[in-house]
Amino acid sequence: MENQITIIEGPAPIFEPVQENWALSLTESSGPQVNALTKLRTFNGPELVERCYRTWRSHHTMYLHYKNEVGLEQKTPIQAARTVDTDDGHVLHLWVYLDPTVVEFEFYRDDNNDDDGLES
Repeated sequence: MENQITIIEGPAPIFEPVQENWALSLTESSGPQVNALTKLRTFNGPELVERCYRTWRSHHTMYLHYKNEVGLEQKTPIQAARTVDTDDGHVLHLWVYLDPTVVEFEFYRDDNNDDDGLES
């Protein structure tokens, strides 16, 4: 389909909580949504980003279609996309909306980092 990016092999994507204010400002919804970022290796990042732009220009929603950790297929709306060239190929950065009833983030504290802004 033209309005989705499908992960066809490999592990489930890893979603990180969004820390950028610009991405948080994109959330406009009648219900609660969680903003997250995932980074995916791809053979043709620029073409996938262009597919997102074409879909958005036609006022449709672009989706990330993937299998979760237990192998169930899921789709989540993509809110922004960018590709980065690396020595190993393209890395696609996708900012997505996740359903807060099915997402769980794990946060950890690095006790070796004294500059984490947290008080002891």
